This record gives sequence, C-alpha cells and structure tokens, in this order.
Amino acid sequence: MDQFLSNLNKNAERWALLFFYVLLVATMFIEVLRREIFSYSSIWGEEIVRYAFIYLAWIGAASAVRERAHIRIDVIMHYVSRRMKALLYIFGDLIMFAVALIALYWSFETVMVSAKFGSVSHGLRVSMVWFLAAVPIGFTLMLFRLTQSLLRDIRDLRSGTPVYEGDKLFD
Repeated sequence: MDQFLSNLNKNAERWALLFFYVLLVATMFIEVLRREIFSYSSIWGEEIVRYAFIYLAWIGAASAVRERAHIRIDVIMHYVSRRMKALLYIFGDLIMFAVALIALYWSFETVMVSAKFGSVSHGLRVSMVWFLAAVPIGFTLMLFRLTQSLLRDIRDLRSGTPVYEGDKLFD
C-alpha cells in the first residue's frame, strides 16, 4: 500500500496531464480530419478540446508547485544563506497558500452556482459543473502540494540541509 501511495504522490498529476493531453490532441486530430476531408465539423469537438485544455492548465499548475517550476525571480537566492533561502521559500509558499485558499473558495462558489441553476454546455449538453470543477480541483491540488512543500522546507530548515529548489533546466 505504501508503494502505491508513493507512486500516486509522484505520478498523479503526470497521469492526469497525459490523459487530458491525449484527449486534446486526439480530438483535435479527428476534428481536423473531419473538417478537411468530410467538410464537416462538430461543436462537441471544440468543447472537448477547450475543457481538456482548462484541466491541463490547472493540473499543470499544481504539478509546477510540486516541482517548484513556476516562474519566479530568484536572483536574491544566489546571495543569501541556506537558512534565509529556506525562510524565503517558506514565505513564498505561505503567500501562495493564502492566494490559493481564497481562489479555491471563489472557484467553488462558481461551481455551486452552476449546480444550483443546472447550466449545461452548448454542444455536449453536459452539466457545466464538470468543466468548472477544473479550477477548484487545480487549487485543491495546489494546496496539497504547497502543504507538502512547506513541510519539506521546514524539515530542511530544522536539519540545516539545502532547501529543494526544483530541477534545474539550464546550468
């Protein structure tokens, strides 16, 4: 069971991103073929692509929190001590946590309004709740990953080990 949870923790976003990316590309491919060869396209194809992209963006944002891959200005990090670096990362994560918590509340409010009034998509005729839920799902994943990051940084701060800065793209 521990192995399963470890793999889930390591790869959950990757598998979800892969699913939505394949869905997006396959649907776009089919729609281009339909449009160019058969001179016919559907509204549902465009909707699937749009909503798959929205899920990709929000799950990808949570994955970027896990990997510390969000864009940031880190020039100051090269000139401070390990302890100060850890404190700055903790401060940044706390700010991001507060913003994500507020955004989660308001995005969940939008989902609840859609559920209350029963809005549906134009082409698929599926409840908009499924599509609007991408935002609170993304922020929930972000909060989970931020909690993990905060715990890791606090542990590193206490032990005096270098704080995790994410994988380097260029060195």
